[in-house]
Amino acid sequence: MGFDVGFVPYNPDGWGPPEAAAAPPSLGGGSASVPFAPFSRSDKLGRIADWTRNPPGPGAFAAARDTVFDFAGLEDSVGLASADDASFRLVDGKPPPRHPRFGPRWRFQQRPQLPQRRDEEVEARRREAEKERARRDRHWQQNRRTHHQFNRGGPSSSSAKPSVDIQPEWSVKEQIPFSSFSKLSFAVADQPEDLLVCGAVEFYDRAYDRVTPRAERRLERFKSRNFFKVTTTDDPVIRRLAENDTATVFATDTILAALMCAPRSVQSWDIVIQRVGNKLFFDKRDGSQLDLLTVNETAQEPLPEAKEDINSAHSLAVEATYVNQNFSQQVLVRNGEKVTFDEPNPFATEGEEAASVAYRYRRWKLDDETSLVARCEVHAVNVDPRGERQFLTLNALNEFDPKVTGVDWRKKLETQRGAVLATELKNNANKLARWTAQALLAGADMMKLGYVSRLHPRDHYNHSILSVIGYKPRDFAAQINLNTANMWGIVKSIVDVCMKLGEGKYVLVKDPLKPQVRLYEVPNDAFENDYVEEPLPEEEQVRPFSEDVDASAQEMDAAAEAEATGTIAGANGDAEKSGEAAA
Repeated sequence: MGFDVGFVPYNPDGWGPPEAAAAPPSLGGGSASVPFAPFSRSDKLGRIADWTRNPPGPGAFAAARDTVFDFAGLEDSVGLASADDASFRLVDGKPPPRHPRFGPRWRFQQRPQLPQRRDEEVEARRREAEKERARRDRHWQQNRRTHHQFNRGGPSSSSAKPSVDIQPEWSVKEQIPFSSFSKLSFAVADQPEDLLVCGAVEFYDRAYDRVTPRAERRLERFKSRNFFKVTTTDDPVIRRLAENDTATVFATDTILAALMCAPRSVQSWDIVIQRVGNKLFFDKRDGSQLDLLTVNETAQEPLPEAKEDINSAHSLAVEATYVNQNFSQQVLVRNGEKVTFDEPNPFATEGEEAASVAYRYRRWKLDDETSLVARCEVHAVNVDPRGERQFLTLNALNEFDPKVTGVDWRKKLETQRGAVLATELKNNANKLARWTAQALLAGADMMKLGYVSRLHPRDHYNHSILSVIGYKPRDFAAQINLNTANMWGIVKSIVDVCMKLGEGKYVLVKDPLKPQVRLYEVPNDAFENDYVEEPLPEEEQVRPFSEDVDASAQEMDAAAEAEATGTIAGANGDAEKSGEAAA
């Protein structure tokens, strides 16, 4: 039996089926049995074959062939299509709007969700950031209250007090704002002349250039070596030079550096000026603020004011001075070999061991009638690869609490040394500028900066040297934006002001609150407490700085020994208890 292809009508009049085409016999045998509904292209088509209309049952297969293409119920089919069209809706493909996660709706109407898993380190950092933010808020509120109390006439803080008590009989001669210092410029015509070099220095130990935080060195204590902080008029060499009319202005490198870097200072300081004939002597008082090294002076957050706190401004200043002196002696080659100069140390007595330091008395010519002589210090010598001798200055920066500065030296010194130095330049701009100015005045070929940190943030007796870095003074001055012409311009302007005054004693005081200095005229017997008829009680006596440092060192040693003794005793007690338990 073959497959019947069917009848295909032929249209001789054109293309397509004829107008009255007869249906093939397989589809019903005639055109009347095939319904046709005209439609447009936009209309939906009805059903061609409805296989769901087959009647159920085993004998319904024969009738299925007749009912599949039976469109007698076409009107019902069209009605169903219309119902489908009526129920059709356009689906929006845009995502639903997101409700804010904060506010009453999110807080009270949201379904409870399980907490998200977070990394422990991220969570710890978040807690530390919250603590730091809360601590800064407390500091800000405290400073705001202190500022308002001071403006209302209330009690002022210790940091807002001048370095010297201003007496009512003192008269103000000049008041110079720091804004006028920034415009000054003076270039010294000739190179300084070395008049005399005294003392003896040791060689620098290059092994400390390889010290790293991973291979740190414990800071040692040098109790037997004496450090001298002698003012200008008490220096026998300067007295001798003044008698010979060697110059008209006399000072030390510490005093000149304080004047040159005055615009960077925040805390109060004072300098005593004596006009004797046509000569000027710049002095400092015994126990002056210039003898101590400031810590975090230019930082945004102030330090605690209670002196009993180990992180207060005064305690940190004593600690920084103590660390700086010991560091300058530890990084030397201690084999007994020293470099001597024209004269021995002018301040050390016979049989007294002095620290490694050389005093260079240098003279600068400011103009035809004015010349300046300053005593400058260098702490060590070194030999360069060409065999020439170099002078070095040694200074140490100290870290007391990484949480205060925000930079941990033990983690950042090897990988981010520039960030550590930038933080120190922000917090100790005045101290670093003074060290650089002293190195330039002394004619040092290299300045070594040591990074010294506490073994523990709460232990201010024991320290470690983490790194030592060398800089050329002129390159470092350019790096910290220290202009030598401006430095000498400040000194020259103050000398010119003082030269116009009459003979007598004056004091230059940095205002504790405003960026300015005031020049007071004081009595001739001011600041002279050495000549008293009856000795003062021991607790009221004003001691020189060297004695304070020795006393502080003795206190530190006693506390460290007591701590070590307690540790050993505790260990022995534990050993005895363990022995008894074993027995």
